[in-house]
Amino acid sequence: MSRQAGRGTESKKMNSELFTLTYGALVTQLCKDYENDEDVNKQLDKILFLVCSHRGYNIGVRLIEDFLARSNVGRCHDFRETADVIAKIAFKMYLGITPSITNWSPGGDEFSLILENNPLVDFVELPDNHSSLIYSNLLCGVLRGALEMVQMAVDVKFVQDTLKGDSVTEIRMKFIRRIEDNLPAGEE
Repeated sequence: MSRQAGRGTESKKMNSELFTLTYGALVTQLCKDYENDEDVNKQLDKILFLVCSHRGYNIGVRLIEDFLARSNVGRCHDFRETADVIAKIAFKMYLGITPSITNWSPGGDEFSLILENNPLVDFVELPDNHSSLIYSNLLCGVLRGALEMVQMAVDVKFVQDTLKGDSVTEIRMKFIRRIEDNLPAGEE
């Protein structure tokens, strides 16, 4: 029995490493395809919507459906509850980490996620000629896209990045508005 428990952990580690290496190959190809880092950053942010567009689906829809089915989390009542669910459940479920939530704005509409370890940057070193590349910008697109699927418009951006010499990775999230037009009848 202990062997099987070890295999599950080992399998998750292999899947994580495979994802990290595959993502690295994607970023490398984008750097070859686009002339400047800003264009690569935009593509990394949008990749969420591009991967499955040929069938009308996108990763955000799939991710939020999978998350809601696996986590049994109900509708969040406010942005603070949303932050807790993102940090304590979603990041743990999909990346195996639990970022801390800090730097709340006085209005409670903005916070930072602090990642002590960003699994996307394992095995990564930015070349000098790509100093403005936001390597993990995919995370911003995933967060924004998934929250859009639950009727929340947010702005998401990197503030600090360990790949650029910062001690932690910081993702800043700002609530913009509730998306009312997509709510089913009877929902609030």
